[in-house]
Amino acid sequence: MSTTGKEYSDMAKKASPKSPKLTNCLKAFLIGGFICFIGQVLMYLFQKSGFNEQETKTLTSVVLIVLTAILTGIGVFDKIAKHAGAGTIVPITGFANSIVSPAMEFRSEGKILGTGAKLFSIAGPVIVYGTSAAFLYGIICYIFKLY
Repeated sequence: MSTTGKEYSDMAKKASPKSPKLTNCLKAFLIGGFICFIGQVLMYLFQKSGFNEQETKTLTSVVLIVLTAILTGIGVFDKIAKHAGAGTIVPITGFANSIVSPAMEFRSEGKILGTGAKLFSIAGPVIVYGTSAAFLYGIICYIFKLY
């Protein structure tokens, strides 16, 4: 007895639990907003400490990355992400988590072939795409003298 694609799709819909979309969106919004709020508080504190604008931006980014890496390392960030869903993919924290998670997962394979090789397995394509896009944009600007 074979099953058609439509029949299989109908069976999958019946078997799948209903997703509380409104609740998930609200959690993502609130937790993602709270992460951004922490970033704004850090920026305010660094500005009030006498750092210039560029130093403030750099320090805020570094602190958010380090905090996310530490929280990922001790298993807290994954628990937050379980409830927040897309809210934890605020670019800088999501990127830090995507670097640390595979490195931790494969550490048993050694420092070079485990941690080192898997460090950029998820974030690597993002880095390659970003670098390639910036290079292409630079060439276009150079050709058309848009700088």
